[in-house]
Amino acid sequence: MIHHVSIGVKDLAAAKSFYDKALAPLGIKCLMEGESYLGYGADAPEFWVLPVKRPVKADDESGLHFCLQARNRKGVDGFHAAALSSGGRDNGKPGIRKDYGENYYAAFVVDPDGYRIEAFTEKKE
Repeated sequence: MIHHVSIGVKDLAAAKSFYDKALAPLGIKCLMEGESYLGYGADAPEFWVLPVKRPVKADDESGLHFCLQARNRKGVDGFHAAALSSGGRDNGKPGIRKDYGENYYAAFVVDPDGYRIEAFTEKKE
């Protein structure tokens, strides 16, 4: 349904460092890069990061978050660990979320700019 999403950040180089590491365990990498953009995806850019003057202010009560699909639970675990080690903060350790589904395995982080990012899989492995 959604073709792509873009977010604005204060520091593009810092965001690249964070997202390169955090998204690697999900099989997502920077596929396009320029002075004013980063395009992340597995096969084609679907998650864009742009330097902006006024990024959206972090708001834990807004409900806004981005959920990325992992191939397996190891990917979710790796995403969480990599995000925390590269400047993100924990917003929900990896684990089953039975209120979302019997096999819904997810982890939640907040990136350095305040965006809430989730990785999930429904695979049992």
